[in-house]
Amino acid sequence: MTNEIAKQPPHSLFELVTDPWTEPFWAAAREHRLTVARCTECSLLRMPPTPFCPGCLSQKLDWPTLSGRGTIYSYTIVSRAIFPGMEESLPYVPALVTLSDAPTIRLISNIVDVPISAISVGAEVRVVWNHLPDGVVVPRFTLAN
Repeated sequence: MTNEIAKQPPHSLFELVTDPWTEPFWAAAREHRLTVARCTECSLLRMPPTPFCPGCLSQKLDWPTLSGRGTIYSYTIVSRAIFPGMEESLPYVPALVTLSDAPTIRLISNIVDVPISAISVGAEVRVVWNHLPDGVVVPRFTLAN
């Protein structure tokens, strides 16, 4: 294992494209609120949001604020640059995070600002906010302890 610290992935790898169904998630992120789409008819949580609820076909949504806590379901460590200019962002850790107060939802994000050796499947995490140069705010996760 290594004592290297998990870094933010390169900003150049992230380009935000929204639509009417995803914009509420990103608007909440700008306010430092983690949220997921919830059907107002049957309460089914879904992420990513879709035009029709897979449970009842309703198009009515609300966006409850979540605690920002979860557990690591899966992750990988990227330690080799695949594009020029990535070296300063290594290592970074893409992860699948199960949200504590929305256990049917798993977000793809990154684990940041902790030693690589401390990251493990099942570890508890909390959301942190990454402000990109273009004004986009991205939820990332760090260990809860």
